[in-house]
Amino acid sequence: MSIQATMEDKLNKAFSPERLVILNESHLHAGHHHVESGHHAEFDGTGETHFRVRIVSANFVGMSRVERHRAVNELLADELKAGVHALAIEPAAPGEQTRW
Repeated sequence: MSIQATMEDKLNKAFSPERLVILNESHLHAGHHHVESGHHAEFDGTGETHFRVRIVSANFVGMSRVERHRAVNELLADELKAGVHALAIEPAAPGEQTRW
């Protein structure tokens, strides 16, 4: 199972979202430098390393922006440890305005 599919499965189970979009933005970061094993390496933009999570869930009602981000980061901690370098999170509760 891909990292993206694993994240989607976890987010669906934990938050029962009414909207969920996970965008693989790895290709947007081609040419950026990352430190891997103590060495600087230029990233070629392939793989599953940079994601944007757009999620609308009733679970976020009453939670602050920081609490929402923390909840998603904690849920996806294994993926972050396993090679996801960047995770942009855009959480909202139902009825809240989103930019997407």
